[in-house]
Amino acid sequence: PALHQEPDQLLLTLGTTTAPAWVECVLANFDDFLLDHAACEKKAAGMAISMISHYPDRIELVNAMAELAVEETMHYREVIKLIHARKRTLAHDAKDPYISQLRRMVRTGRNDFFCDRLLMAAVVEARGAERFALLGQQLLEPTYKTFYQALARSEARHYETFLRLACCYFPIELLQDRLNAWLEFEASLLKALAIRSALH
Repeated sequence: PALHQEPDQLLLTLGTTTAPAWVECVLANFDDFLLDHAACEKKAAGMAISMISHYPDRIELVNAMAELAVEETMHYREVIKLIHARKRTLAHDAKDPYISQLRRMVRTGRNDFFCDRLLMAAVVEARGAERFALLGQQLLEPTYKTFYQALARSEARHYETFLRLACCYFPIELLQDRLNAWLEFEASLLKALAIRSALH
């Protein structure tokens, strides 16, 4: 289902739902998915630290990103445990075509760049929440099912955090128009990309 959140009237609704074929692909190649998932959690933690490095004077952002970095690192640790329990080892990170294409939407200029980093992160986390929820519904093994259901709730909190931060620094009316553009772009991108056993 589409996701909705209204921090101070800012509305995020995913422009398309994930196709059932994605879930089928992941379930059929779950070891590959776990390796990609681990890489995503590691990159998410790194992104949070990067935000702090770029904007050390923005107190609300620094506090939120410090918390996010810790949580994403904990998720990374938990995915590693699942990988090792399945007698697999971590692989080198592969380029994520979804993220690479999304970055094309990020504008230059200090304020525009900052705004787009927050909105892009919100959209990515919202998509992650939707997809983890789908896995939580379909996975049969209780450990995995519980883990991905909890991750879906966590990702939902994360996208709410990015929307809330955006509202701290930019006018709502400006944000909503730009967020709508991001959601439209993300939906068209998702339909164009090949389905992989990966989070994105």
